[in-house]
Amino acid sequence: MVVAAALVSCTQASSGGGHDADVARTVDSVEDADRAEREAGQAAEAGEADPTAAPSPGPALVRDAFATLQATLNETCTPGAGDCAYFLGRVTRELTELDESMRADTKGPGHFKKPLADMKALFDELGDDRSEAHLEKHFSKIVGTRDAINTWMQDHPDDYR
Repeated sequence: MVVAAALVSCTQASSGGGHDADVARTVDSVEDADRAEREAGQAAEAGEADPTAAPSPGPALVRDAFATLQATLNETCTPGAGDCAYFLGRVTRELTELDESMRADTKGPGHFKKPLADMKALFDELGDDRSEAHLEKHFSKIVGTRDAINTWMQDHPDDYR
């Protein structure tokens, strides 16, 4: 046991170990991290991408976003009955995701001109208020936009198959 303790002590001393070395390594690590963060910030400002950074997920493909919207077609609620918060919130969220997907699609937003215009009109009318009462007030517009986009997409099967 004494031999092992002496060996550890000698190893720390010969390899620069011990408390002072730990403190120095910690300071170096913090300085390295700070430098890396500053460099990453400068690269981001310069428009350079960090090749080692994990890519952030982009918008879903149009077909995937449309599939989740389409899953709401047989659902509804009764405004004023207290059962619309989830349904209208979900349809609005699905429309938002479809809007993002269409704008990011390689075909370009010009290909999706009609559904994007319909969603813009809806989002302009809704504003930022996503309360149940506000969404219920716009029930017909929300459901009508969903249905109009479904009809448009049915005429463009290459966009969702």
